[in-house]
Amino acid sequence: MLVHTAFGRAEQIAQHWSAAGCPLVIHVDRAVRKKTYAAFQQALADLPNLRFAPRHRCEWGTWGLVAATQECGQIMLNDFADVRHVYLTSGSCLPLRPVQELIDYLAERPQTDFVESATIADVPWTIGGLDHERFTLSFPFAWRKNRWLFDRYVNLQRKLRYKRRIPNGIVPHMGSQWWCLTRQTLSAILEDPERDTYDSYFRRVWIPDESYFQTLARLYSRQIESRSLTLSKFDYQGKPHIFYDDHLQLLRRSDCFVARKIWPFADRLYDAFLADASGAMKRTEPNPGKIDRIFAKAVERRTRGRPGLYMQSRFPVETRENGLTCAQFSVFEGFADLFENFESWLARTTGARVHGHLYAPERAEFADGQTVINGALSDSAALRDYNPHAFLANLMWNTRGERQCFQFGPRDRQAIEWDIAKDPNAQVSVITGAWAVPLFQSNRNFADIRQEAALLQQTESEHLKCLRSPWTKARVRIWTMAEFIEAPMEPLQTIIDEIGHQNTRGGGVAEVPRMADLEGFGQFLQNLKNQGMHPYLMGDFPVTQNVADLGQTNRRPYLVR
Repeated sequence: MLVHTAFGRAEQIAQHWSAAGCPLVIHVDRAVRKKTYAAFQQALADLPNLRFAPRHRCEWGTWGLVAATQECGQIMLNDFADVRHVYLTSGSCLPLRPVQELIDYLAERPQTDFVESATIADVPWTIGGLDHERFTLSFPFAWRKNRWLFDRYVNLQRKLRYKRRIPNGIVPHMGSQWWCLTRQTLSAILEDPERDTYDSYFRRVWIPDESYFQTLARLYSRQIESRSLTLSKFDYQGKPHIFYDDHLQLLRRSDCFVARKIWPFADRLYDAFLADASGAMKRTEPNPGKIDRIFAKAVERRTRGRPGLYMQSRFPVETRENGLTCAQFSVFEGFADLFENFESWLARTTGARVHGHLYAPERAEFADGQTVINGALSDSAALRDYNPHAFLANLMWNTRGERQCFQFGPRDRQAIEWDIAKDPNAQVSVITGAWAVPLFQSNRNFADIRQEAALLQQTESEHLKCLRSPWTKARVRIWTMAEFIEAPMEPLQTIIDEIGHQNTRGGGVAEVPRMADLEGFGQFLQNLKNQGMHPYLMGDFPVTQNVADLGQTNRRPYLVR
């Protein structure tokens, strides 16, 4: 047992092992104060078959951990002749099943070594970019205490193309530090005539406690099961998961004999698993794979978070937020200009919450004229424009479960356009040039209309470039105004179907919005041309329009089934 902290729990675990008749050799990190070490020894002085190994400084990732394990193993082999298997554990490891079950399990497999041992090419869990290099470079500096020297010495060796020779042609293997070896295998490793050569080599390997016994066991073992009997899980940074009281049922489902790393103050876990055999788990084969799915989800939640929910660790780093929004939404550009009462019609037809122009210069036009909506989002333009990205993300998060739709156009603040374009949750429908309809209906000075039309067309043109960019992930549909009014029902039906309408039965739209009166609109566009402004985004609009046909379309639209 390797111990360096939480000595109260280590004492409790040592007494548990000893009570089951297991001889025990304990190594305490030399960094621990002598007073603490002496008190720990005194607390365990009455245990039979207990030894303390000479102390080494056990810095993470350095040779000290292997040297401490060698000392413990040598004492175990010398002082306890009846031992058949040697189980490496720590003071933060907790037996999950009665120790007698582990003894019986090993007795049925007298020649089997349980050590996770995989070649470098087959190890997917190495962290930090050092896999094969940890065996070919030299690592005299501790990674945690001398990071600056560690990194620069590695870079220097790479620059000089320095490579160490792996002794005697052994094949490096890696795996969990927590193994269970037979007496024969462990004694062969410790009594090997080439041990000095191997020790000298592995002394400068990075994290040798995960490769020394894992590699040498391959030379002497009769039968290896490449797995550890100790449940130990690591996160995406290579740090061990710590088990707390609320992991009780999770640990029970693993059916493993031992688990690490246990929080020292997890009283519920220690009380539950160090009880008598009557309250123990069922006797079955250890199967940590049963909880791998839960850990995989935990890692994904930690690294990616929930879509559309921004966390302190990921904000404001772009691409780490797992998507701008948490749910699908629809953006309509030009529809409210071309159709009368479009927003109320869309809300009735789809059951969605339909807003006006959320990014209008004056205020955010929430549905039904609200000034504050879910999540205390205000319609203040100043607050919205302070962070338009977060405004949209908050809106979608606070209204999740309800489809959101809003209007957008060249008159609106354009800072959000790339966020919408790159969001796969966005459904963007655009009628280009429809912004000209309100200008056409206005009774303003034509010189002012021409100036504003030129500005709006330039803005929309840039916006269309954004929507047509190869970086766009939103679902985008674009129609010119001319082609849209020729057959408006088909695109409307398609949009409604994508949103998932609630109030239509039989596949058709029973009610449609009334289109604005476009009598004279073609001449209006021609007048803009005559004034030197070329309105090309509307499409090919004839100067003279068949008003009768257009009026008929407005009075009685057809249904698409």
